[in-house]
Amino acid sequence: MMSQDEIPHEETGPIDLRAIWSAVYRNRLKLIVIIAAALLIGLLITFLSTPIFRAEARIQIEQQAAEILAGNTVEPNGDSIMDGDRFLQTQLDIIKSRTLSRQVAESLGLYRNNAFLEKMHIKPAAEPRGAYNLVQTHREQVVDALQNNVEVELPVESRVAVISFDSPDRQLSAQVANSFADSYIVGNIQRKFNTTAYARRFLEGQLRQTRQRLEESERAQIEYARSAGLIDASNSADAGQAMGPRSLTTANLVQLNQAYAQASANRVTAEQRWREAAGTALLSQPEVLANPAVQTLIQERAKLQAEYAQNGKRYLPDYPGQTQASAQIDTITTQINRLASSIRDGIRQQYEIAASQEKALERDLNTLKGTTLTEQGRGVQANILRREVDTNRALYDALLQRYKGVSATAGASSNNVSIIDRADPPIRPVSPRLILNLALALFTGLLLGVGYVVLREHFDDAIRSSEDVEHELGTSMIGLVPVLATDQTPKDELQKVRSDMSEAYYALRSALELSTPSGAPHSLMVTSSGPAEGKSTTSYALARGFAHIGRRVALIDADMRKPAQHRNLGLSNKAGLANLLARQATFQDVLQRTDTPNLDFIAAGPTPINPAELIAGSGFATLLEQIKNDYDIIVVDAPPVLGLADAPTLASQVEATLFVVQANHTRGRQARVALGRLKAGRATVVGTLLTKFDAKVSGQSSDYGYSYSYGQTDERS
Repeated sequence: MMSQDEIPHEETGPIDLRAIWSAVYRNRLKLIVIIAAALLIGLLITFLSTPIFRAEARIQIEQQAAEILAGNTVEPNGDSIMDGDRFLQTQLDIIKSRTLSRQVAESLGLYRNNAFLEKMHIKPAAEPRGAYNLVQTHREQVVDALQNNVEVELPVESRVAVISFDSPDRQLSAQVANSFADSYIVGNIQRKFNTTAYARRFLEGQLRQTRQRLEESERAQIEYARSAGLIDASNSADAGQAMGPRSLTTANLVQLNQAYAQASANRVTAEQRWREAAGTALLSQPEVLANPAVQTLIQERAKLQAEYAQNGKRYLPDYPGQTQASAQIDTITTQINRLASSIRDGIRQQYEIAASQEKALERDLNTLKGTTLTEQGRGVQANILRREVDTNRALYDALLQRYKGVSATAGASSNNVSIIDRADPPIRPVSPRLILNLALALFTGLLLGVGYVVLREHFDDAIRSSEDVEHELGTSMIGLVPVLATDQTPKDELQKVRSDMSEAYYALRSALELSTPSGAPHSLMVTSSGPAEGKSTTSYALARGFAHIGRRVALIDADMRKPAQHRNLGLSNKAGLANLLARQATFQDVLQRTDTPNLDFIAAGPTPINPAELIAGSGFATLLEQIKNDYDIIVVDAPPVLGLADAPTLASQVEATLFVVQANHTRGRQARVALGRLKAGRATVVGTLLTKFDAKVSGQSSDYGYSYSYGQTDERS
C-alpha cells in the first residue's frame, strides 16, 4: 500500500504536455473529423479549380548602357549601391505600370474583342463603369487583368529580372510575358531617344543665343579700340597665357620690365661675386683655382718644388742645377699671379657691365611707366569688353562641344536592357498544386482543430482527473472508481474479489480508515451534486466492504425521493426511514437483515409528501444516537445536494461526508456550488470520490492505474 503523499507525481513545467495530450486525446474524433473535412475541401478546391499556367521571360537590366563615345550621355548616372537599388526598383515599377500594360494590350490587339477576357475567365462588363463609356470600361478591364496577373521579380544580387504572367491559356501566358519584355525594351529605347532629342533641341537654342552675344561683344570691343586708339599686341599664344589682350605700350613695358628684372638679378649676382673676389686672397678664389691654366701651372710648380727639395738634400742652393730650378719656380709663380689677377679683373668688369645695363634699363622703364599710366585709363573699358568676349567665347565653345558630343552619340549607345530568355508556353500548370493544397488544408485543419480543442477546453470545466478535483474543488481525491463496460453491473463486479471495481472500493475503505486518528468515521454520509453519479453504488460498496472485515454496519437509504439501495440488496421498500421519521414505525420494524454478515439495512420507505421536513426534524439525529452503540459504522445514502435541502441537513448530523463526482460528467462549477452548500451546513467533507473514470475518455495514459490516487492511502487487497 502507498499513501498519496508517497506516490511520485510527474513534474510539470510551464507547459503541461500531459494536459495538452489529454485534451487532444479526449477530442481526437472531432479533430480527425475537422482535419478530414479540411482535406476534403482542399481536394475539392484542387480538382474544381481552373489550371493556371505561368510563363516567364527573363531580361537583364544594367544601370548604365555601354557607350560608344564615352562621356556624352545625357542621363544621370548613379554609382552607389543605394542608387543602384533605387534604379532597379524604378525599372520594376515601370514594368508593372498601367502605361506599359496599355502598350502590351495595343501590341497584342487585346482591345479588339472579348477573347482575352474570356480566356482569362473574366466576364466582360455589360454596362459602363463610373465615368467611362463601355469601350473605356472594356479597356480598363483588360488593363486590370494584365496588371493583376503579371509579376516582376528581381533575385537578390542579380540584375536579371523575371517577368511572369499567369493565365488559364498556356499560349496566352507566353505571348503576354514576351510582349511585356518587348514593350519594356521598346519603351526604354524610346525614352532614351526622346531624352537625347530634347537635349539636342535645347543645346541648339542655347548655341544660337550664345553665338549672337559673342558676335555683339566682339564688335563692341573692336569699335572701342578703334575710337581709343588702342592696338592689341597679343597673339594667340599670349592670349592663352595672359589675363587679357595688351596694347603696344603695355607690351613694351612688360618686356622691358622683364629685361630690367633680369638685369637687376645679373647685377646682384655679379656684385656678390666681385665682393667675394675682392675680399679673398688671390690664389684662394674659386674662379682662380678652377681655371685649367692656373691648375696646370700650380702642378708644374709643385713638381719643380718637389725636385728642388729632393736635390737640396745632396746639393747646396748655389749649385747651378738648384739655381736654375729656383728661377723656374719663381717664373711659374709670377705667371700664376698674373693669370689670377686677370681673372679677378674679369669679375670686376662683369659687375661694372651689369650695373651699367641695369641703370640703362631703369631709365627706359621709368619713361614707359608714365606712358602706360596714361594709357591704362583708356584700357579699363577695353579690358571689360575683352573679358565679356572671352566669357562668351568660352561658353560658346563649351556648348558647341557638348552639342557635337550629343549629336555624335545620338542612337550610338547600346540599350541597357536585353532579353536573356524568351517565354515559352508552359507544360505544367502552377496551380492548383495538389500537394501544396493538401498541406495547406492539413495545416488549416490542424489550426481549426486546435482552436476547437482550446475553446472547448476553455469553456468545458468537466472534472476528469485528480488534478481537476484538486484544482476545481480545492479538496483531495480520496478514491477513484473505474467505469464499467456495457455488459457489466456494479453488483456483479463487487462480487468479484479481484475486479477493478472491488480493488477501487477496497482502496477507498482503507483511505477512510486512515482519514481520522480514530479510524473510519462512525457515521458517514455519501452524496453528490447531481443524480446518477454513483453515490448509491458507493454507499452499498462501502457498507459491504466494512462488513466483510468484521465491522458492524448499518446502511441507511436517506434518498426518499428516488430510493435505490433496496434493489441493490434485493430487499423490500414498503417500510423504512420515512415511516420511522414520521413515527409510524419503530427501529425494529424498519430494520432489515441482508445476506451479507454484519450488514443491516434501513430502506427509504414510501415517498413522503415532504421529505425535507422529515429530515429537518429531530428524528434522524435521534436515530443515529439510538443505534450508535449497536454499529461500528453507519453509512447514509443521501440524496443529491443541488436542488434539494436534504443533503446539507443530513451532513450536519453525521461525522463525515464523502462527496461523489462522476468523471467527465460533473461540471466544476456545479460541484463547487454543491460543496459550498455542504460546508454552509457545517459538513465535514472527508474527501472526493471520482467515479465512472475512463482513462481513454479522460485523455489519460492507458496505464493510469487505480494506484494513481485513492486518497490518503492506496492499497491493493
